[in-house]
Amino acid sequence: MSEVKIAAQLRTEFGKGAARRIRRANQVPGVIYGHGQDPKHVSMPGHELLLALRTPNVLISLDIEGDGKELVIPKAVTRDPLKGFLEHVDLLSVKRGEKVTVEIVVSTEGELAPGGNLLEHVLNALPVEAEATHIPDGVTVSVEGLEAGTSILAKDIPLPKGTTLAVDEDTVVLQVVAAQAEAPAEGEGEEAEGAEGAEAAAE
Repeated sequence: MSEVKIAAQLRTEFGKGAARRIRRANQVPGVIYGHGQDPKHVSMPGHELLLALRTPNVLISLDIEGDGKELVIPKAVTRDPLKGFLEHVDLLSVKRGEKVTVEIVVSTEGELAPGGNLLEHVLNALPVEAEATHIPDGVTVSVEGLEAGTSILAKDIPLPKGTTLAVDEDTVVLQVVAAQAEAPAEGEGEEAEGAEGAEAAAE
């Protein structure tokens, strides 16, 4: 995983009013946690940060004005519920060679067995432990030919070298379920019975 370099500034003002001023300047307020240090409050350019966060678990090299460089990964991102812009970001400070626990996306490939079967994602993301500078973007698992009643467990998913599960290996991640037959709409059965009765009377 390549690093994304972003310039940042230390924040000295806090509260909703200060956060609004930061966002009006096209910056995003954030807090850096980790390694037993006191939380570090920073602001970062909104557009650059938005682009970086398109990559899950992106590794960011922050160049903090007057405070040096800090290697971080995103832990929590708050967006405006209506407009979608970034409101706040929590960042975890990491070091090269350090192991971190993150969640990675599980993608699938292949077609299920015929018969209208459905694939259910029991876990939307898989918790794993990986080196901070080598976090996989995600994993892909084949569902080719799987039939209803089949489950894919955490231990069944191939992980990149250096990545291990951070969840019980028997945890169900995906399962194949049979499509449910649609029940007749309310009143349809009664109408059919009524029509049959009328036909019989006419005969």
